[in-house]
Amino acid sequence: MTVIELPDHQADVLKAKAAAQGLTLEGWLTQLADEEAPSAAPRSPQEAAARILQLQKRVKPDPEGWTVHDYINHDRP
Repeated sequence: MTVIELPDHQADVLKAKAAAQGLTLEGWLTQLADEEAPSAAPRSPQEAAARILQLQKRVKPDPEGWTVHDYINHDRP
C-alpha cells in the first residue's frame, strides 16, 4: 500500500468527486487506477468498443471542425 499526502483542501475536493459517484475516496481512486492501467489480457471486441466510446466522451470536438480523416489527408497530393 502506498500513502499519498495531500493538503486538506485538495483531499476534500477529491472526496467530493468520489462522493458524487457514490464512492469512498479509496474506492474512487481504485476505480480510476483500474481504468487507466493497461490490461494484460486482450480485450474482446465488445470491451474494446465500450472503451472507445468511453474515451470518445472525454475528447473535445476539434475547434476547426476537422475530422480525423481531414487531418490524415491534409496536404496529401
